[in-house]
Amino acid sequence: MSIFEGAGVAIVTPFLENGAVDYDTFRELIEYQIANGTDCIIVCGTTGESSTLTHEEHLECIKFCTEVVNKRIPVVAGTGSNCTETAIYLSTEAEKYGVDGLLVVTPYYNKATQKGLIAHFTAIANSVKVPIILYNVPSRTGVNILPETAVTLAKTVDNIVAIKEASGNISQVAKLMQLADGCIDLYSGNDDQIVPIMSLGGKGVISVLSNVAPKETHDIVRYYLDGKVKESLDLQLKALPLVEALFCEVNPIPVKKAVELMGKCNGKLRMPLSTMEDANALKLKNAMADFGIKLS
Repeated sequence: MSIFEGAGVAIVTPFLENGAVDYDTFRELIEYQIANGTDCIIVCGTTGESSTLTHEEHLECIKFCTEVVNKRIPVVAGTGSNCTETAIYLSTEAEKYGVDGLLVVTPYYNKATQKGLIAHFTAIANSVKVPIILYNVPSRTGVNILPETAVTLAKTVDNIVAIKEASGNISQVAKLMQLADGCIDLYSGNDDQIVPIMSLGGKGVISVLSNVAPKETHDIVRYYLDGKVKESLDLQLKALPLVEALFCEVNPIPVKKAVELMGKCNGKLRMPLSTMEDANALKLKNAMADFGIKLS
């Protein structure tokens, strides 16, 4: 049984002007997502600026999100780290809050061999009972989960059930699904590859785009699952200019600006992330308007 099918939003974490987490706005963003058809909330991922949250803030955001959602849709918590013990700590605490799954990224900076990845993910998974989604994003972490490694983990660790694939390498994803033979669920980690990933057996997307276009992102997946492939593809292609604008600077700089342009948060980022370049912000604003997103 999949943790979710459809579009899961990698939700932004709003901050007050003094840099603290803005929980009132966070509640509003969560409610906006649920009201607009999002199928799952992924809290404290890359888009949620987890790398600059303290451990206390990280866990409080997970707890808060779980309580606000209150089982209306699944909540998946980002609990990965380049320190296995830290990932175990975050994962075991998040499990106590009643999350429906964990998103665990590959170790970054210190990286790991494939043998090390198997040991790392196995140790984390064995510390909890909640299902785990592996997160493969080599452009950020410098390490790639090979298809053989993902399949080994899925077949030998009961609660490693899925992978968020953000390698961008469709050939690798095809190889993974051929080797897996149904033993692992697949989610797109790239908003410009939702339909290609679905065509390889994907269950949906863990999406940045959903922050600003939740209904449309949900519909791309729902159309495909319902056999309306042409409608799904048309909406995927229509979204490409907006997706390009959302990644014209490093995520989550553009999406935080986009949510600000919608009047839903102040757009504040934590250093070392910086405010968006004016030319790129104009490009983003125009792409949002062209897609039909209401700006404040």
